[in-house]
Amino acid sequence: MTSRTPPRRVVSLVPSLTEAVACTAPGLLVGATDWCSEPAGLDVVRIGGTKNPDTERIAALAPDLVIANEEENREPDLAALRAAGIEVLVTEVRTLAQAFRELERVLVHGCGLARPEWLDAAEAAWRDLPVSPAERTAVVPVWRRPWMVLGRDTFAGDLLARLGVRNLYADHADRYPRIPLDALRACAADLVVLPDEPYRFSAEDGPEAFPGLPAALVSGRYLTWYGPSLVRAPAVLAQALAGAR
Repeated sequence: MTSRTPPRRVVSLVPSLTEAVACTAPGLLVGATDWCSEPAGLDVVRIGGTKNPDTERIAALAPDLVIANEEENREPDLAALRAAGIEVLVTEVRTLAQAFRELERVLVHGCGLARPEWLDAAEAAWRDLPVSPAERTAVVPVWRRPWMVLGRDTFAGDLLARLGVRNLYADHADRYPRIPLDALRACAADLVVLPDEPYRFSAEDGPEAFPGLPAALVSGRYLTWYGPSLVRAPAVLAQALAGAR
C-alpha cells in the first residue's frame, strides 16, 4: 500500500478483523457487521451482515478505510464501496502463515498502527507447539442439511494439520464440498471434528450422526478466526481434540 495519512475511521466487514483492530486501537472502528461479536461490548454502528452489508450506511459513516475478506464478503458490495470513493482493503486467509501476514498488512500498513504485542504472542504460540501425538484423520463438517465439510486450502484445515489432525477431504476439488452423510460415515476417519460455527454443532446436535466415531467439539472462534484468539487457539484446540469421545 502506498504511503498515505493513516485512517482515522475504519469499518470492518470481517468478525476476525474487527476483533484484531478493536483490540489494537479501540477508537479506530466506527462500524462493523452484525456478526462481529468480539470484543464483548463493542460499541460501533452495525451495518448488516458479511454477505449483505448496507453499503449506503457504510458510506454515510465516511470511513477512511473498509477492511474485508475475499471469502467472507461479496465483490459487488466491495465494488459499490469503491464506487463511492472509499478505500477497501481485501484480505485472503487460507493458511496460518498467510493470516499472520494479512494481519500485519491490515494493522500496520492499512491502519497505520504499531505491530501489536498479541500478534507476536500468537506467532510464538504456534511456533512453539508441543510434540503432537500420532497423526489422526478427521472429517470436519461445517454445515448440515446439507452436510458440508472442510475441503482444500482452508485456514481451519491448516490449523488442524499443525495440531496433528489431517483433514480427510484436504485434497478435494472444492474448498467446502457437499458430501452425503452415508459417504461421511463410510470414510476411514479416526474422528469427527465439530465446530460451533458457522453451524452450531453441540453435544446434542452432531455427534449422533457419526455413531462409533469419536467426536471433538471445538470452538469455531479458535478454529476459524484470525486475530487475538490465535494466542490461545493452540492450547484450546489441542485440549478439545484430546477430549474427543
